[in-house]
Amino acid sequence: MSNADKPGVVTTRWWWVRHAPVRIDGGNIYGQTDIECDTGDRYVFEAVAKVLPRSAVWVASSLQRTHQTAQAIWDTGFPKPVSMAKEAAFAEQHLGQWQGMNRAAFHASRPPGSHWFAGIDEPAPGGESFMDLYNRVRDAILRIGTEHAGKDVIAVGHGGTIKAAIGLALGDQPEKGLAFDIDNCSVTRLDHITSPTVNVWRLPMVNQQPWVADAAHKAMHQPAGPEVATSKLA
Repeated sequence: MSNADKPGVVTTRWWWVRHAPVRIDGGNIYGQTDIECDTGDRYVFEAVAKVLPRSAVWVASSLQRTHQTAQAIWDTGFPKPVSMAKEAAFAEQHLGQWQGMNRAAFHASRPPGSHWFAGIDEPAPGGESFMDLYNRVRDAILRIGTEHAGKDVIAVGHGGTIKAAIGLALGDQPEKGLAFDIDNCSVTRLDHITSPTVNVWRLPMVNQQPWVADAAHKAMHQPAGPEVATSKLA
């Protein structure tokens, strides 16, 4: 959107939504495995729908759990867009041979204080590093943002994808994005502000959970990273 009081300034607002929780993973790492999510809690999606702009460009990753999440939002009566682009660059990190491993056991084996599955430059065997994920997410954000400059963009993605987007907004610092928790169905808004002399990001909200006033719906948090308690191991 153009700022009427500041000629030449264009603000593109990104509304990131993490997909709904996965309940059928068996406690295992799934990464880019194309697994279904649970969209049964209508209250949560009604709350999310109240936050999102009605007239926006929609884009989702290539994995079905993001498409199911978008559909659950539309099913609340939210205006369904004519189309939703499916962007492979917004898929979760490919975790290679780590996919299918017990999540809690894996994180118990990692150094204390880790924010993610591995350091940003450490690739999963047969898969990607977080830096690989970051580079493809960054390139897609810049491409889509140029194409739809001045608009609202609703992007349904994954924890890693959204952490990468935050890292970009924090000044191209992917490691900083990893420090943020991104809950299932949460909304993160990142504004890109440009002009002939300005190219900056603003972070109006990160990991907003508009349903949390009702404790009955707090189960949207699905531990996926180092916060998994080792005491849960069988």
